[in-house]
Amino acid sequence: MANKRFKRQEYARYKKLGIKWRRPRGKTSKMRRYEAGKPDMPAIGYRTPRAIRNLHPSGYNDVLVHNMKELEALNPETDAARISASIGKRKKLLMLDKASELGIKVLNKNI
Repeated sequence: MANKRFKRQEYARYKKLGIKWRRPRGKTSKMRRYEAGKPDMPAIGYRTPRAIRNLHPSGYNDVLVHNMKELEALNPETDAARISASIGKRKKLLMLDKASELGIKVLNKNI
């Protein structure tokens, strides 16, 4: 979350502000008036197209799986598995083998 597109006005000046977004409301605020050289403000034109909204950059639905049953229920054409962090190494290896057998993409293959 360190690299957000929309930053709060004067976020760099005061550490207590953080990078959470708040609309600038000042009467003479340069950012509120969309002056050049100031950070962007959120607008409806920045929204992602509906067809690809909430998808992983690979184009698949990111689905968190905790066991074999959940892994087998995935559709290999539209879904990609993300194996839960609470899964141990032995079971994760078994799940990776099963996923390759079923043709399911796994987003966190590294062990």
